[in-house]
Amino acid sequence: MQHILVVDDEIGIRELLSEILSDEGYQVRLAENAAAARIFRGQVRPDLVLLDIWMPDTDGITLLKEWAAAGLLTMPVVMMSGHGTIDTAVEATRIGAYDFLEKPIALQKLLSTVGRALKQGGEQAQSALSLASLGRAPLVMELKQRLERVMALRTPLLLTGEPGCGLELAARFLHQRNTPWVAPDNHSALVEAPLDLLGQAREGTLFLREVADLTRIEQKGLLLAVTKLERYNVRLISGASADLAERVAQGVFDSRLYSLLAAATIRVPSLREHREDVPDIANLTLSRMVEAKETPPRQFTTAALNVLRNYDWPGNLAQLESLVRTLALTCPAEQIPVEEVSRALPLPIAALPATHNLSLDLPLRDARDAFERAYFEHHIAREGGNISRVAEAVGLERTHLYRKLKQLGIRLSRKTENGEPQ
Repeated sequence: MQHILVVDDEIGIRELLSEILSDEGYQVRLAENAAAARIFRGQVRPDLVLLDIWMPDTDGITLLKEWAAAGLLTMPVVMMSGHGTIDTAVEATRIGAYDFLEKPIALQKLLSTVGRALKQGGEQAQSALSLASLGRAPLVMELKQRLERVMALRTPLLLTGEPGCGLELAARFLHQRNTPWVAPDNHSALVEAPLDLLGQAREGTLFLREVADLTRIEQKGLLLAVTKLERYNVRLISGASADLAERVAQGVFDSRLYSLLAAATIRVPSLREHREDVPDIANLTLSRMVEAKETPPRQFTTAALNVLRNYDWPGNLAQLESLVRTLALTCPAEQIPVEEVSRALPLPIAALPATHNLSLDLPLRDARDAFERAYFEHHIAREGGNISRVAEAVGLERTHLYRKLKQLGIRLSRKTENGEPQ
């Protein structure tokens, strides 16, 4: 049974909404003010919140901002007001509200909005993090400001950063709610039917992961799609963890396509650049997993969080999320101690150059290739050749990992190529 939290200071409205929604088969909880809503949200994650804007203690917009800043806006929120304005509705939507209902609320409007919001909420719950939950370090705040400055633009945007650093989180931050979001798992559609992708994303956002890995024929399809963006009113956002300009210089990436994709470029910082946020991100990720009943109730000790903060996180957010899940599932006690964290962390990346005798006299490109080769060989050996676990550890999708290994000349056994240990 789906749980709905109704937050309104008027008892008559609370009781009316409770009666209507209960008759529809929902389990309804009531909160008379923001303070009561905070307590309830701190205990459980409701499937939907109906939140009044005008309340005596704390208004609904302020509470919405609080939840967004704390990473607690993991459920759809529908705002309610008897004297709202267009500006208020727009602001609420920008913060993260799903929709806005004007009082008195028509029965059919209420039920249809609730139904749509709950459907989206099931999808929303799958995402562990949002840009709002990345922390408050100066680099993160600067990233948000840069994204806000380009939010209204319709030109293509290129997001760059290390694998697993949160390029998709930044893209979703720019996405206009209640419009199509299309993010294909692979690039095959760019060959087969690039305009079909635009049709799916019409009036919304098309997000393409790792465009640096596009083949020549995929680049050709994307070039066609870019010329038709305006016709479909699609915002194109591309992600790249490799240097596209360098790929152009190497002759493996189309210069015309690069100039179009990079009309506006924003870099997303790596996790180690704002490591002061790591404890909060780890705690938030863990609480989300517990809320979703993916893991038993667990908590990190302070010492364990300090170890996480001091680690370099070469796989960034993807690696952190994977580690948190592993610890939550394997730790025998409710408190996750520092010993469990230290045992689960791989060897520091800083140790790799010495181990593999990397030369610092090489040209930058050759040195980077040598480092990446050593890095992936380390993880392949550590995971016993299991490519699925390697992909998870380094924060890459298997398709992208295979391409990277091929590019670096790392040969795999047949068993390994099938995703099995050697």
